[in-house]
Amino acid sequence: MGVMLEINLLTESDRDRWEWLARGKDTYFEVERSDDDYERTWRRLLDDEHVRGIGAGLDGGMVGIAHYVFHAGIWSAGRCYLADLFVDAEVRRRGVATAVMEWVARDAEEHGFPSLYWNTVEDAPARRLYDKVGRFHQGLILYTYRRNPSRASARR
Repeated sequence: MGVMLEINLLTESDRDRWEWLARGKDTYFEVERSDDDYERTWRRLLDDEHVRGIGAGLDGGMVGIAHYVFHAGIWSAGRCYLADLFVDAEVRRRGVATAVMEWVARDAEEHGFPSLYWNTVEDAPARRLYDKVGRFHQGLILYTYRRNPSRASARR
């Protein structure tokens, strides 16, 4: 890479650059969030012992972020879910994302959460990296569910 990459846990002084990158991630994935969402997430990243955020810097400027969560496992030791990984388009393909993933995996293992997993959209360009570093579990389908309180009360 030729330039020194630094990866650290986020601190109060990272707020502006973190938000710029977080909003860039959301724009890329066409996700809309309120200012309150960014503030709540920022506080969680700094204050929750199981939710962590890191920044990757090149030449003293933050160019990538990752957010991850430590949680209990049912059949194994704890697990670590990599919720977000985003690298500024200007510096992609320079090893930043790979270094961030390695950093997260090491941090998780050091805290007793040795299994790292994540998901992504099917056509994400980052899949080239993910296919190299991870195992793809063919046949698994991700479902999500959000309870609709109005629908539940209508059945009573």
